[in-house]
Amino acid sequence: MGKIDSPRSQSDLTWDYSDPVNGPTIPAPFFFDPQIFAEEKQRIFMHCWHLVGHVNEFAEPGNYVVQDIFEQSVVVTAGADGRIHAWHNVCRHRGNRLMTQRRGKVGGVLRCQYHSWCYNLDGGLRSAPRTEHLACFSKEDHSLRKVRHEVFAGWVFVTLDDAAPPVAEMAAGAEAEMRRFLPDLDNVVLVEETDVIVDANWKVIQENSIEGYHFDLSGPVHKELAALIDFKGYTLTAHDRWWTYIGPPNPNATHAYGEPLEGATWQTDWFFNIGLWPNTTFYSFPYTDMIGTFIMIPLGPEKSLLRFGYYAPKGRPVPAVTKAAIEWMNTQLGPEDIELNVTNQKGLHSMGFGSGRYLIDENLPNQSEHLVHHFHKLCYQAIRE
Repeated sequence: MGKIDSPRSQSDLTWDYSDPVNGPTIPAPFFFDPQIFAEEKQRIFMHCWHLVGHVNEFAEPGNYVVQDIFEQSVVVTAGADGRIHAWHNVCRHRGNRLMTQRRGKVGGVLRCQYHSWCYNLDGGLRSAPRTEHLACFSKEDHSLRKVRHEVFAGWVFVTLDDAAPPVAEMAAGAEAEMRRFLPDLDNVVLVEETDVIVDANWKVIQENSIEGYHFDLSGPVHKELAALIDFKGYTLTAHDRWWTYIGPPNPNATHAYGEPLEGATWQTDWFFNIGLWPNTTFYSFPYTDMIGTFIMIPLGPEKSLLRFGYYAPKGRPVPAVTKAAIEWMNTQLGPEDIELNVTNQKGLHSMGFGSGRYLIDENLPNQSEHLVHHFHKLCYQAIRE
């Protein structure tokens, strides 16, 4: 019996996005084709901004956080000078990875475990055993190589592209929107970070989060979330390279995440979400005293790492409703969404699909998929135009 050739052709790797209402969705190979993934890696993720953490994670000298970007790794440190520094996470001797943990605190140096080359928190080479016997060896020539970083709305970002527009320029207006809903934005500390590996393309996960179509149509946990907000008032708004999806509170809600709301405290009773191109989301669940971060980190064409960060105001105990919301996200809503991500990824391979149709209807703005089309267009333009 002869081998069945793949029906995919080069024409599958193009897309006419000009008619979001009546046109097709982005073709399925964009979610699993190795060529597409390689182009996204080089043209999107090697040039975009990556969220590292909150500035309060760098409050004391020696605090550090490591951010991996495919094969690249960046270490961000709090220096003795009170400043934040970012460096390529590699020893200048023979290329050994310096820091292997996601975050931590060191005394005063970053030490390579291989040959004990030691670097100051500002990246300068402090000591390198036996190099005093080398001719023409300069410590200044072997300092850690800098990585560009910025602080935006209280959060630390890094990029491997020295020519990338500043975060505040890329997401003009986003900080004001964040501060409107997140009054404790400058005053939060990390409570918990959870990493989950998902067998799905990063875009499958992103598009799932930026539409309300499935809220009251999929699993029971999504219906619980929809019941906490005035779902008819749910709005999804594109601002080029950032976007929001926001739901006003349900005035009749008395409990959330299994806890009574009476006597509870919160930053906002709204369901607030803001996404920054290409893969970072900040959000607050209704009735919680918490800022969540949600990052879709691509590992391969069909594998992603989801990083969930939970930040609460420092100096205050975490309320019971907020604790319950974190548990609810980790054990109920997250797994329900992940199951949808995985089954969606599998279905995209079907010879019976190819491409689909966006539900874009001005009469159903709270359930519309216009943000999905907007995001797909940004991805397509980044690698094809």
